Amino acid sequence: MTRPTVLKMTTLGIMALLLASCASEKPKAPARPKVAVTTQVKQLLPSYVSNKTQWSEDIYQAFLHQQIDPNVSNLCAVIAVAGQETTFNAEAPVKGLPQIAWQEIYRRAGSLHIPEFVVRTALKIPSTNGKSYTERLDTVRSERELSDIFDDLIDSVPLGQRLFGRFNPIHTGGPMQVSIAFAEQHAENYPYKVEKSIRKEVLTQRGGIYFGTLHLLGYPTHYSVPLYRFADYNAGWYASRNAAFQAAVSYLSGQKLALDGDLLQYQNDAPSRTELAIRSIRSTLQLSDSAIHQQLSQGESLEFEQSQLWKKVFSAADKKRGQAWPHERLPGITLESPKISRNLTTAWFAQRVNQRYQHCLLQAREE
Repeated sequence: MTRPTVLKMTTLGIMALLLASCASEKPKAPARPKVAVTTQVKQLLPSYVSNKTQWSEDIYQAFLHQQIDPNVSNLCAVIAVAGQETTFNAEAPVKGLPQIAWQEIYRRAGSLHIPEFVVRTALKIPSTNGKSYTERLDTVRSERELSDIFDDLIDSVPLGQRLFGRFNPIHTGGPMQVSIAFAEQHAENYPYKVEKSIRKEVLTQRGGIYFGTLHLLGYPTHYSVPLYRFADYNAGWYASRNAAFQAAVSYLSGQKLALDGDLLQYQNDAPSRTELAIRSIRSTLQLSDSAIHQQLSQGESLEFEQSQLWKKVFSAADKKRGQAWPHERLPGITLESPKISRNLTTAWFAQRVNQRYQHCLLQAREE
């Protein structure tokens, strides 16, 4: 229950607390004693979290090694994402995971013209733990278990190599459901000893918290409120900023664009729809096609905001609209995953995380 002191908190006070968290650069971590940080984390963690001592230790280590300021806002941001993604359960069970696993196996087999009965028969052999692969797949509960089964299958079964090569269908994992590809790309400063692979580290509590914190807070932004970081966590760094840029381009060009934050066509060298829309107003911007493409390539960094393309697009949009065009916008992305059975969006995810974040801030205020 909210205490009276929280109810007396002014709107200005709440906004000041929010805006303080959104510095333009990733702040260096101040010299705060470990006990002070871990004690505060324990106080901020939801009441349902078990083993708060270990969670607070893992969160502290993530902030320490990444030199991120362990202020209340940043701590609450990590707590909010972990709460939304798995309710602080590194081994969170996934509903219908056996069916998801078999569907992926049969899909891959079908692409290679391997009959389902051949696959099923081949996977009846004993795995490394004595159970058959079929038994393990039929009873798998968590992403970590499923990832281990596929690693085992790929390494030990000839058909596994043919079906999957080095492919493992688990793309996210751990208590913050961070992308395994992201972790593998940013593993150079990982502070713990890697036992087998970064993939396996992501699926642990400490690894998931480390890489989840990095994905959420490990890059500088100019966002006015953390809501847009939460959207970026789901859609990719700077997706909320880039979606606002795409909206301005759409407004100027008259072309409908998917406001998803992806400025380039990353699968091939063909120009994206955003790039083509910008080319259609090149005379207004006075930029060449090569300059447009080169500056769009900065779209995954803060430096994009210093480019001539960024400045000219927003200047033109401001002039046409008669007022400043917003520089941040929730991306319009529908979430797609075998684990999702409802029609959810990145905006929904960001808003749900933001609710948890606000609750955590108020809880800190009560202490």
